[in-house]
Amino acid sequence: MTVSKRVVLHFPRRLVEHPIVCRLVREYHLDFNILKASITPDDEGLMVLELKGKQADYDQGIKYLIKRGLRIQSLSQNVTRNEERCTHCGACVVICPAGAFQLDPVTRRVDFRDDRCLACGICLSACPPRAMELHF
Repeated sequence: MTVSKRVVLHFPRRLVEHPIVCRLVREYHLDFNILKASITPDDEGLMVLELKGKQADYDQGIKYLIKRGLRIQSLSQNVTRNEERCTHCGACVVICPAGAFQLDPVTRRVDFRDDRCLACGICLSACPPRAMELHF
């Protein structure tokens, strides 16, 4: 079974210059797409990846990352919508490159699909009531 999951990797300072992602490809046969990265020598790094491959290879790759000391989060844990602030104005619908927001034609409410979100941050500045929050 093939899986595709988006994860956030937090690199400790000591691992920033190591070929971590290269080993995911070579040893665990995973394809990757870098969605966002902030990596600076001698500082903690952050990388948002989409990983694709067989479920068993994915599981082994994640175990390898944890064993190396990386902190791993699902991308959906990092992008949230504050429901109390959201006015369902639809500004996010037209600006989102991933189509993570959809306007329900019946209720006229905006649905947020975090499984499609790329964590690009565009919706943060486009949202008039500042209902979208990014937690890295």
